Amino acid sequence: MELHDVWFVLIAVLWTGYFFLEGFDFGIGVLTKLLARNRTEKRVLINTIGPVWDGNEVWLLSAGGATFAAFPEWYATLFSGFYLPLLIILVCLIVRGVAFEYRAKRPEEQWQRNWENAIFWTSLLPAFLWGVAFGNIVRGVKIDQDFEYVGNLWDLLNPYAILGGLVTLSLFTFHGAVFAALKTLGDIRERARKLALGLGLVTAVLALAFLLWTQADNGDGKSLVALVVAVVALVAAIGANQLGREGWAFALSGLTIVAAVAMLFLSLFPNVMPSSLNDEWSLTVTNASSSPYTLKIMTWCAVIATPVVMLYQGWTYWVFRKRIGTQHIAEAAH
Repeated sequence: MELHDVWFVLIAVLWTGYFFLEGFDFGIGVLTKLLARNRTEKRVLINTIGPVWDGNEVWLLSAGGATFAAFPEWYATLFSGFYLPLLIILVCLIVRGVAFEYRAKRPEEQWQRNWENAIFWTSLLPAFLWGVAFGNIVRGVKIDQDFEYVGNLWDLLNPYAILGGLVTLSLFTFHGAVFAALKTLGDIRERARKLALGLGLVTAVLALAFLLWTQADNGDGKSLVALVVAVVALVAAIGANQLGREGWAFALSGLTIVAAVAMLFLSLFPNVMPSSLNDEWSLTVTNASSSPYTLKIMTWCAVIATPVVMLYQGWTYWVFRKRIGTQHIAEAAH
């Protein structure tokens, strides 16, 4: 296996890790409107991800940085062609981080409500737009002979990509509901489990349609295996949630994300960004990659740094592993 193939796999792993971790993160943000009944319950939900949300975004920075260094042509075409959707995602992530930090800085109800609304919308929009973006990457976009995107915004809003956005939004929200059931106590825990059932059923319908469409257009034997794993894991996650096996439900919903993302990358390879105008104009792992020497240096850096980051993040989750409930939320001091 060539180094550019290795880095394609590593970038796929980074995106998978990001969607696994930031998936329930986004889901919790959406659930502040769908699940929480009052301000105290919103604080419970926000506190479940308070110690970890910023660490989850490290995976996005790593994925973007790895793409820039390993596949500069892919990075350039992707970020110039998808400029507006990616800019919206970036603004949402900035506002979302500010909302987490500033929400409790003042006791006024309107102040806190405004930041809670910001958390909801800046979780919902990226959850949807990431599915739209990856749907377009797998489907193929208008790339010319100079490897430049020549389409417009409306070309990105096609039925396949929009379905992909609905899948990621529903899947991340289901993932968040399962995480909420795993991390909370009392009434909110029971309601999270009930909500997860409905979200899981909606997700199953949308995901099955999207993955079958992907398999029909771009799939092979390997992607078919990933499709089956994703569907079985999602059904099993719904079942585990109904049985009250919240740890298993969370692990299986995470496996659903892992298998679904793996299927997309398996359907994509050896392309990194197909051209819908001419197959010869597609960006591949060969024509979009950096030099072998650059990839070699990156590989050594990744071998040293990645285990350290993963150990530290794992330790963070272990430290903040206990459940919380409304009884742990102190009354605000006015």
